[in-house]
Amino acid sequence: METLMETLLISTGVVALAEIGDKTQLLAFILAARFKKPVPIILGILVATIVNHGLAGALGAWITHVVSPGILRWALGVSFIGMAIWTMIPDKLEEEQARIASGLGVFGATLAAFFLAEMGDKTQVATVAMAAHYPSPLMVVTGTTLGMLIADVPAVFAGDKLANKIPMKLVHAIAAAIFALLGLATLLGAGSKLGF
Repeated sequence: METLMETLLISTGVVALAEIGDKTQLLAFILAARFKKPVPIILGILVATIVNHGLAGALGAWITHVVSPGILRWALGVSFIGMAIWTMIPDKLEEEQARIASGLGVFGATLAAFFLAEMGDKTQVATVAMAAHYPSPLMVVTGTTLGMLIADVPAVFAGDKLANKIPMKLVHAIAAAIFALLGLATLLGAGSKLGF
């Protein structure tokens, strides 16, 4: 039970911090300003994240079955350190992701935009890595989805006013430090009790 709670808390915290100032949080600001309908935007974010991170979690779980434990430990350690570096690089929202097809409606537009924005994003890659690292991919996906909502739902309600008051560099530095610690702990064998 302790490992499940640890998995949930770390997955939630890491993604919540990594999402602050991320392109999907900026997308939440834009959608809120454009549509002014928070409920369908939040539901779109939730569904897009569950699908996207669910696929990432399944990939992470699959990797643990096809890659040897020694190689997996090194790959995960290096990927967490890579995530630490990537977190320090600010995201830019691409104009194509900001353009929303008007025929999809608010929920559909949010779902499509968030799903596409998360493809290959650092939080999706982190979900793959954490699902490979922790014994419960379901708790990882639950945690990363919760982390996305913690970061993006306030963006829907508070808009740009909140973004200007959050010290983004400090938040990114904290998230990067957590990723780096996870990487070092994995390289030093902290995951050995989990079987790799």
